[in-house]
Amino acid sequence: MMKQEQIREEAGGTVLSLASLPATVDTRWFEPDFWRARGALRAQAGGRGGVAVVDTPAGTGVLRHYRRGGLVARFNRDRYLWTGASRTRSFAEFRLLAHAVALGLPAPQPLAACYRRHGLFYTADLITRQIAGAQTLAQCLATGRLDADLARETGALVARFHREGIRHADLNAHNVLVTAEALYLIDFDRGELRAPGEGWRLANLSRLHRSLRKLGGAERIPDFEAAIWQPLLYGYERTMGA
Repeated sequence: MMKQEQIREEAGGTVLSLASLPATVDTRWFEPDFWRARGALRAQAGGRGGVAVVDTPAGTGVLRHYRRGGLVARFNRDRYLWTGASRTRSFAEFRLLAHAVALGLPAPQPLAACYRRHGLFYTADLITRQIAGAQTLAQCLATGRLDADLARETGALVARFHREGIRHADLNAHNVLVTAEALYLIDFDRGELRAPGEGWRLANLSRLHRSLRKLGGAERIPDFEAAIWQPLLYGYERTMGA
């Protein structure tokens, strides 16, 4: 089998990247200032999942630094307990995404991942190929674009991943991207491969349902359950049974 990835170890961190990328991919790729100095930093945003859009030799990518959320973020912004390279957030997500893409699933292609050890802890970063011209499902809801047809497509999208045993850890309307050509799932941090099972699949769908309602689906769309959620479930079940 052709080698799909390469690993580069440096004093400042360890980098995992696609085998098709130059062997010179190093930890500088994960520093926005590196791209800014080259005029290749398109945009940068803060927040929990602070991201930057950068022009890499492999195309436009989204650079994301892993940050903690919730109460723990008050005293630990971005460090995670070290339990081995393969279990770092960045390497695990890179490999899950690579697996999904190899299956032909609509997920962002991973380009490179990095971790840096800090004693018993580590920090992590990931670069994925940008999905151009996309809006989130949350934006579609806010602008009135979410209708029964888009709901059915969303259900079918989720089912395609579930059929392959891929569980998304945070399935919400912000992590579904909509383009003119296709729908995509993004942000597979803490996602995993699971054995077939109804429990985790229903839990995933329930999380998406809560997200849509929290974003005002029931207030924005009359009879939200019948107009949106039932078509979404129909698209899901039809694809699961195909």
